[in-house]
Amino acid sequence: MAQTKRQGERTVFFETPPRVISSASIVGDMEGKGPLAAAYDLILEDDTWGESSWEKAECKMFVTAVKLALSKLGWSTDSLQCLLGGDLLNQIVVANYAARELGIPFLGLYSACSTMAESLLIGSMLIDGCFVERAACAASSHFSTAERQYRYPLEMGTTNPPTAQRTVTGVGAVILSNEQAASGYGSEIFTKIHITCGTMGKVVDMGITDASNMGAAMAPAACNTIKTHLADTHRAADYYDAIVTGDLGRFGSEMLIELCLDEGIKISKNHIDCGNLVFGPNQDVDCGGSGCGCSAVVLSSHLLKLLETETWSKILFMATGALMSPQASLQGETIPGIAHAVVLERDN
Repeated sequence: MAQTKRQGERTVFFETPPRVISSASIVGDMEGKGPLAAAYDLILEDDTWGESSWEKAECKMFVTAVKLALSKLGWSTDSLQCLLGGDLLNQIVVANYAARELGIPFLGLYSACSTMAESLLIGSMLIDGCFVERAACAASSHFSTAERQYRYPLEMGTTNPPTAQRTVTGVGAVILSNEQAASGYGSEIFTKIHITCGTMGKVVDMGITDASNMGAAMAPAACNTIKTHLADTHRAADYYDAIVTGDLGRFGSEMLIELCLDEGIKISKNHIDCGNLVFGPNQDVDCGGSGCGCSAVVLSSHLLKLLETETWSKILFMATGALMSPQASLQGETIPGIAHAVVLERDN
């Protein structure tokens, strides 16, 4: 009988850790005016990108980001055995239609804004298990498509409460490979980064009903995953150069730090939230960014470069998601949260 690769309650370790070898990021014009502007591969001038709808624009972004990440390696879509990814819209329609165009075997994922971490976790399992040699992981969101589905028509000009976050218009794509398939390609790829383990999230619901306060809905799930990961791995929080959450924003980040303190875990010195990095203080974004694309673009444009250039040696990347739907909210349901995590490490 094969020995399990799971350690503790929910953490899996990879015997042959997959390599991160390329990435690409595309963002909207608002995001392109933020602090990470220089790191993105492509900044759109308008959020329709020449398409007839916002949804078609998001699909075009998804396709282009995957192709761009591949082009840095000199690869085509035929080089991949699997595409893993998703978005926020009904039946992950953006990812589905993007996969139709890309023609890559597709595993569609929905884990709300934690989708990027989930795709990396499952992609790493597939590669470590020798089911595929190369895979693309991608996640997208779009401010205008998300507002249309989850909140109010933009034409209404609704005022947001202070706890509200702005859905990031962006797509991040990451290419994973085993050692053999990655060797010998190009000069623009990452050469030092592996995914060594990951922790599966558990749905946590603390009874939050305010759809304008996603940070509060997701912070308990993030705390649960951090606590479980550290217990499973027998590590302390300061083992990592950074514990990166996906899109808790300002309020959710403060809540997470307090929740972790209640569990005896101190993360205030090395916690970073992608939602707090995307927009600057002069952009009138009350509580930071959110959306599947939030953690995806920050990882693919910024965090991986910090690992590759030896600023950091290891991070816990944990995207956070609010598993809500407009229909469930109208029926009085609370908002469950989830957080999946992967550990990205630079070779010594």
